[in-house]
Amino acid sequence: MKKNVAFPSAGLSLAGILYTPDSHTGAPLPAVVVSHPAGGVKEQTASIYAERLAREGYAALVFDAAYQGESEGTPRGLENPFQRAEDVRAAVTYLTTRDDIDPARIGALGICASGGYVPFAAQTDHRIKAVATVSGADVGDLFRRGLGRTQGPEVLQGLLDQAGALRTAEAKGEAPTMQNWVPESPEGMPEGSLYREGSEYYYTERGYHCRSNTGWVLRSIDQIAQYDSYAMVRLISPRPLLMIVGSEADTGYFSREAIEQADEPKELFVIDGATHVDLYDKDEYVTPALAKLTAFFADNLAA
Repeated sequence: MKKNVAFPSAGLSLAGILYTPDSHTGAPLPAVVVSHPAGGVKEQTASIYAERLAREGYAALVFDAAYQGESEGTPRGLENPFQRAEDVRAAVTYLTTRDDIDPARIGALGICASGGYVPFAAQTDHRIKAVATVSGADVGDLFRRGLGRTQGPEVLQGLLDQAGALRTAEAKGEAPTMQNWVPESPEGMPEGSLYREGSEYYYTERGYHCRSNTGWVLRSIDQIAQYDSYAMVRLISPRPLLMIVGSEADTGYFSREAIEQADEPKELFVIDGATHVDLYDKDEYVTPALAKLTAFFADNLAA
């Protein structure tokens, strides 16, 4: 079963979908907040995971981040990592107010960029009892150093120069300048790369959604640049951390390094043959990821 819900985050109303088991009797359920990738919306990969978690007996809440999808906030497409983390905390708060949710049994799952936002939020939100990621990435590091950390520092400095100028332009009434998350065509992009895969997912029937914001407000860079998903990842302990990554993901170093920095209990679970975006929706990879997640939450959100 699923129902549309709404809840506040820093003064903005967020649109969500709450999935619950068809067999739910009304007793308080364990719950998982599921947060979507940058540029995505709740109806895409986040709902694939949430719906299947609900089949396993969990309430699962997906939502559109502030400034995106059906949620409030202008300019549309703003990507503020600190707001994104606040949205996760707000989703947890909403669940704790519901009579059909057990507030002592709430976990969180972040996919792609939310695989950074969810651990970041959980570092200081002790209500999140179990933390999991799928294809986790740190958007701050991506923009500071590029994918694979091959980007020179001058690129970021140029973007920050633009951000300041764009803030001034918006103050004078100009429309926000947008930048694509991934290219509209995969042509010329390396096979298996995050950006090629993103194009093949977001711009085709496979993953396209009319509200998916494939562009971001360029001036967001001055908020993104100072954000670090995993700098304080040790604060999650003694709560458990599970990070799921494909063996072929070019973003896999984020999860490996985060697990190295985290304190116990922690686990890196590698799905053989999967790339970053394969774990969004391809059943041969999503199924083992869900099996691992179900066991993880069963162990750590037990009554």
